Amino acid sequence: MTHDILLVINAGSSSLKFHVYDLGTDGLSFAYGGQLSGIGGTHSDITVRNAEKVVLVQRELKGTEACDLAAAQKTLGNWLATTIHRAPIAVGHRIVHGGPRFADSVLVNDEVLRYLDTLVPLAPLHQRNNLAPVRVIHEQWPDILQVACFDTAFHRTHDNVVERFALPQSFYDRGVRRYGFHGLSYDYIAHRLRREMPEVARGRIVAAHLGSGASACAMLDGKSVESTMGFTALDGLPMGTRPGRLDPGVVLWMLEQGMTHDEIQHLLYNESGLKGLSGISADIRDLQASSAPSARLALDYFSYRTAESIAGLCVSIKGLDTLVFTAGVGEHSASVRSSICRNLGWLGIELDEALNQANSPRISTTRSLVSVQVVPTNEEFVIAQQTLCTISAEKRP
Repeated sequence: MTHDILLVINAGSSSLKFHVYDLGTDGLSFAYGGQLSGIGGTHSDITVRNAEKVVLVQRELKGTEACDLAAAQKTLGNWLATTIHRAPIAVGHRIVHGGPRFADSVLVNDEVLRYLDTLVPLAPLHQRNNLAPVRVIHEQWPDILQVACFDTAFHRTHDNVVERFALPQSFYDRGVRRYGFHGLSYDYIAHRLRREMPEVARGRIVAAHLGSGASACAMLDGKSVESTMGFTALDGLPMGTRPGRLDPGVVLWMLEQGMTHDEIQHLLYNESGLKGLSGISADIRDLQASSAPSARLALDYFSYRTAESIAGLCVSIKGLDTLVFTAGVGEHSASVRSSICRNLGWLGIELDEALNQANSPRISTTRSLVSVQVVPTNEEFVIAQQTLCTISAEKRP
C-alpha cells in the first residue's frame, strides 16, 4: 500500500537537514532523513539514514555542490528527485522567528512570506536561510502546501512580566519583547516527558538545549514559563559564536569607537562566544582536545554562565525538580554536563559519573535532590506533527 509522504526541511547557517515521513493509518512514521553539513566550508558531506539507522548515503560533496545554501538546496533537491517518486502532501519548515504575530504554525503564502522577511534583522544567522527553501519550493512546485513552524511559538505562554523589557510601551507595541527560541526542541521534550514520565512532566523542569546555539527554558506542566533567550538569538547563554548575555553598553562603546552596524553584527553573531573567548574554535570538541589556557577559559565560562542561568530560571518556577540536557552538546558531552552540575551542586544535584559517561537517560544518583535527565531532541518530528495538524485544519470545512 502506498502512503502519502510529508517532507520536513530544517535549514541552518551551515547545515541543511531533512526528514521524510510516511502517513499511514497509525499516523506519522519516519522513513529516512539526513543532512548536508559544512555548507560553505572547506569540507562538506551528505549523510542519509533510514528508520533502522542504516546509512543509505554517505559521501563528501564537491565544492560546487555545497559552496553556499543555494547550491546545497539544489544538491538535496536533485537527490530527493531520484528518491521520492511522488510529491509530498506538504513541506514543513523550521522558521526561527515568528515575531509577535504568530503563536502557532501557519500555511505559507505571499503575505506571510513578506511578513517573515521583515523579521530577518532579529535573526540574521537563521531567518534568511530558513526562508530560502520555502522560496525555492514555491517557485518550482507552487501547488505544494508549505507550513512555517516557529521556534518562538512555544514561549508565547510567558506572562507579561517575563515577556517585557524595561522600555517605554511604544517599543513593546512595535514588537520589542522577549520571545525565546529553540521552542520546537522544548516542545518535543515537553511532549516526550508527558508521554514517558508524566509525574516528571508535571513538576518544575529546566531544560537546557546546548549546541552551537544554546538556551535554557523553565517549564511547568509542559508549558514554557521563562527562557534565557530574548528579542534575538544573541541573548542568554554563551554559544559557539555568539556571546549570550551582554551589557548593551558594550555595543554603545563599539559604536563610539567607530564600528559600523555590519561590523558589530558580524562580531556578535560570528566571532564571539566560545570562538571569541578561545581564539581557537566554536566547537566544544576542539576546545576539549586543546591544552591552550584560552580553551579551558572558554569551557569554564560556558559551564559557569549556563549554571548561573539555570539557577536564575528557578525563580520563575519556585524551585527545581528535574534538569534536562538536550541537543548536540547536552546529549553527548559528559564533561560539560558534569561541569555545569558541579556549579549547581548547592541545589542538591549529584551526578552518577558512570551513568553520565554512558549518556544514560538518567545521570543523577538516587540521593540527588534534583533528577538529571538526558533526553535526545527531535525538532523535525515536531515540525512534521505541526505541519500535519495545520494542513488538516485547513482542509476542515
